[in-house]
Amino acid sequence: MSKTTFPASYSTKKHLSVFETQKAIEAVKDIFSSKLKNALNLTRVSAPLFVEPETGLNDDLNGVERPVVFDIKETGKDAAVVHSLAKWKRYALYKYGFTQGSGLYTDMNAIRRDEEMDNLHSVYVDQWDWEAIIPDGRRDREYLKSTVEKIVGAICDTADELHKMFPVLTASFSRDISFVTTQELEDMYPDKTPRERENLYVKEHKTAFIMEIGDKLKSGEKHDGRAPDYDDWKLNGDIFFYNEVLDCAFEVSSMGIRVDSKSMDEQLTKAGCDDRRELPFQKMVLDKTLPLTIGGGIGQSRLCMLLLEKAHIGEVQVSIWDDDTKAAAEKAGAVLL
Repeated sequence: MSKTTFPASYSTKKHLSVFETQKAIEAVKDIFSSKLKNALNLTRVSAPLFVEPETGLNDDLNGVERPVVFDIKETGKDAAVVHSLAKWKRYALYKYGFTQGSGLYTDMNAIRRDEEMDNLHSVYVDQWDWEAIIPDGRRDREYLKSTVEKIVGAICDTADELHKMFPVLTASFSRDISFVTTQELEDMYPDKTPRERENLYVKEHKTAFIMEIGDKLKSGEKHDGRAPDYDDWKLNGDIFFYNEVLDCAFEVSSMGIRVDSKSMDEQLTKAGCDDRRELPFQKMVLDKTLPLTIGGGIGQSRLCMLLLEKAHIGEVQVSIWDDDTKAAAEKAGAVLL
């Protein structure tokens, strides 16, 4: 069931018309992709829309989402639409011969048919997926933090350029990042849910990187789920900005340093996923064939929402919506594309 709500007196056309919004979306994507590429020394590559399930390359997200699977007449095998390219990117760096300190990025499109619909979530996912090989001796928290700072800088630079092109846009975004772990958040707000903790913390600090997602906290609960075979749960996190329109913590990126053989071994066992050890991708991590990498996804529609001051993701992307969402948008004067 839809959980869509709109702020009082909100309208899609308050700042930008629907046509101007299209021009602004183009600007966001052109400007930010260039700044991301330069900040992280990335090369654009082509990427798959679907993969063979038996390769182990699909992102399992929280482990319960159902991929869209279809059969291919000529191969006689099934293919699964990607949830993300978290694993494929690391294999591509190896296959394409990338070197330390360099990486790739791509436009990723996915279908997540089990996604709950609200202001921020759609069954259609579009993001900049990126991955880079970590220089020797830099697989640590400080390298993770420095990469986060570069991404936040690219986002804020993009916002500054947009304000010059579209002066009606007034939202400001802090470059000063507050780094906090999920355990520290639980200690600060023990009686709150993970989402409530994020909202309280980000509303105070404006820009935050919430770290160490996937493992159980002292309470025995997880802050959020992460697949055990791509992010190192001790070296990952989400980038949040405070969203003035929705008055909430707004996640734009999930990212992290990827598992090495040791952390994958530990996490597969913790997650009860030891059966994955014989899959091709997982074996290449465990036997240290694949390079040590860092990577993430940055939501394209999410970033457009934030920078263009929109209240619903449907105002910046074309998708399918349930009747409740469409009714709420119509009542608020919001135009879903």
